[in-house]
Amino acid sequence: MTETPRTVLIYVGLDLVGDGLMKLPFVRAVRAAFPQAHITWLAGKGRTVYGGTLAPLVKGLIDEVIEEAQIGTNWSELWRRPLPGRQFDLILDTQRRLLTTLILRRIRHRRFISGCAGYLLSSARPPGGGKKPPLMVHQMLHLLEAATGAIPPLNASLGVDPVIEADAARLLPAGPEYVGLAPGAGGKHKCWPLERYVALARKQADLGRIPVVFLGPDEQDWAAGLRADLPTALFPLDRDSSPLLTIALARRCRVTVANDAGPGHMMAAAEVPLVSLWGPTDPAKATPITPHLILIHASEFGGAAMTDIPAAAVEAAVEKARLMRAAAQA
Repeated sequence: MTETPRTVLIYVGLDLVGDGLMKLPFVRAVRAAFPQAHITWLAGKGRTVYGGTLAPLVKGLIDEVIEEAQIGTNWSELWRRPLPGRQFDLILDTQRRLLTTLILRRIRHRRFISGCAGYLLSSARPPGGGKKPPLMVHQMLHLLEAATGAIPPLNASLGVDPVIEADAARLLPAGPEYVGLAPGAGGKHKCWPLERYVALARKQADLGRIPVVFLGPDEQDWAAGLRADLPTALFPLDRDSSPLLTIALARRCRVTVANDAGPGHMMAAAEVPLVSLWGPTDPAKATPITPHLILIHASEFGGAAMTDIPAAAVEAAVEKARLMRAAAQA
């Protein structure tokens, strides 16, 4: 790209919390690529958590959020210009529906990057070609690669909410070594057995560490039994805790362990070492993006169920992850 854009428009349909967490590496990469640009995030078909729940995380990364724009759904939109009066140096179209792409091209722009129809309607293609990678965030990073010729580092700083960071410091005071454990997931088939999490927590406690159990709203009923089994563990979340608090708490842990679920992506956003456990689902489609990741898949042990992941493998991964954190801090 010969000239750095001063204005960038990123189009999405909508973003729920899980979407927003998985897209954070892309958001950081866009800001790293265009540090001086005015970046607009356009949710054409609904709301985005970047305008709500996760807004503090993207402060400084996204300058403007437009929600429920009703752009990209109807053929009649082709006969008028969306966002009248606006013009952008660069538009990044993160979806692949042909009608939506044709409508977005009606927005005034200098360059338009889209993977729709194999980049047929795009101003440029990624250097390696237009083959669609399985991981959503990698598909988005391909757009940025097409626009710039390379994928920049994903190191633009996430925003920090001082109030939430203070809450995290109160709940997990400095000093002890914390090991974060997130035993829940959206379905039991994605959960490593709870009794193995309990055994792992006891092992950490025996080594002088404090287990921190992250329970989501649907897992709060587990708390009483787990508290009885793990008297030295901490349970800092309740039904009303925000994803931002989970991320802030994870930052205070030496290492974290999670299933294929939202908490894993929150821990990835915290950029602490993460041991990510996978069974019947395909990690190629939703692997958390973080600098210090150890992924354990049941297939490594000849199976496809979470029960096929042995406790010893997870214990060893935790120790390896601790060394990763120490090396990063050296």
